[in-house]
Amino acid sequence: MTDRREYLERRWIALILLCFAQFIVVLDASIVNVALPSIGEALDFSQNNLAWVINAYVLTFGGFLLLGGRLADLLGRRRVFISGLLLVAAASLAAGFAANEGQLIAARAAQGLGAAIISPSALSIVANTFSDGTERNKALGAWGAISGAAGAAGVLLGGILTDGPGWEWVLWINVPVALVVAALAPRLILESRSETATRHFDTAGAVSVTAGLSLLVYAIVDANDAGWGSTQTLGLLALSAALIAAFIAIELRSQAPLVPFRIFRLRTLTGANTVGLLVGGSLFAMFFFITLYMQQVLGYSPIEAGLSYLPLALMIIVASGVAAQLVTRVGFKPVLAIGMALIAAALLWFSQVSVDGGFLSDILGPSLLAAAGLGFAFVTTTIAAVSGVREQESGLASGLINTSQQIGGALGLAVLATIATSRTDDVLASATGGRSEVTNALNEGFQAAFVGGAGIALLGLVLTLVLIRSRDSRAHVQLGARAQEQPTKA
Repeated sequence: MTDRREYLERRWIALILLCFAQFIVVLDASIVNVALPSIGEALDFSQNNLAWVINAYVLTFGGFLLLGGRLADLLGRRRVFISGLLLVAAASLAAGFAANEGQLIAARAAQGLGAAIISPSALSIVANTFSDGTERNKALGAWGAISGAAGAAGVLLGGILTDGPGWEWVLWINVPVALVVAALAPRLILESRSETATRHFDTAGAVSVTAGLSLLVYAIVDANDAGWGSTQTLGLLALSAALIAAFIAIELRSQAPLVPFRIFRLRTLTGANTVGLLVGGSLFAMFFFITLYMQQVLGYSPIEAGLSYLPLALMIIVASGVAAQLVTRVGFKPVLAIGMALIAAALLWFSQVSVDGGFLSDILGPSLLAAAGLGFAFVTTTIAAVSGVREQESGLASGLINTSQQIGGALGLAVLATIATSRTDDVLASATGGRSEVTNALNEGFQAAFVGGAGIALLGLVLTLVLIRSRDSRAHVQLGARAQEQPTKA
């Protein structure tokens, strides 16, 4: 077909468009961090409620990802992708005009819902546009580079915009990008859906898993305030477990389940999602604690902290490109193992941060090492998670890996924040309360959190070696070699 041939010739331009959408999704999770003090002052936030500017986004994003993947498979991936972009644009506009904390938190929750619709549909389009092998590795390498760099770019842009035109532009920056991508999508992306799947949305399954994951994320992100042993936290975790158990029971009986559990017979997919959970757990927290260390210990301004992430963002882009090439030659298992080892080494290096340190002595080296590990790990977990998956389940596989990374990030940040706070409190208990002692206590808390993050990454390395099948990794190399020997499909 002429339309199909023209589309195949323009698929790399379509990839750029999809990467821009993913950039928005990841950017929104990090860009507000350095703007929080300005937002709190402008909208008269309480200290406890200020954290919900971030948590509201994480909550809806993590909770609705599986449903977003299902909607993409059944309703049409392009249609759902565009709908998510329009929702993010509207929510971002409303967030910038928010007049009080309730309006901003509600708008941030809507942003998270839009992101949960965009991310799995976009990744599913990428997986279906590029054939398994060399082409898909290159495409997912670009995807990984953008996803990884966006986290660092968010802090950089957040500092520049907050110090410049104002905190509102941290939110409004999404609006023109989302609208342009939505306008161009019909011209560059063909509609696709799971034609063979029964058109059933599994409402009971969708409600139970979305509620269960949302409550899990809520319990985790609020545990530091409520207390891990509090009635609220334990009750929410128990209710979340009950809902997820109900979801499993519903899925086992459903003729068209939201998550067909046969997909977990693919051991590499299961392993990739498990490791993806740990990648999120170690790296989301790393960004958080580096930012706090620079501002609270070294005394950096928001824009100085943002600019300090520039080398890390550039290295992620380079490492992701290298990873995509290496996967084609040696397979995803060894590249992922190297990535997890680099992340663990970088976090151990970060655990040596000092009160009288600086950018060159304490930040630059481990940042570059962590960026290399992130580029290797993010690209390979994504490739492994969608390799060998049937076309009609690509949205599901995309939603699963996104969910794993997001839930892992929320869990890792909550656990490591508890470790940091506990260590800081222990040090302060024997201090006299001087400014230098407070700074030292904060620094020791950050050191403890980095050690904990390194432990999470080391566990990810072990599980990579145990759960990711070497046979699947080698088959991926052979598939890429055969694809290179054949002419590109028209």
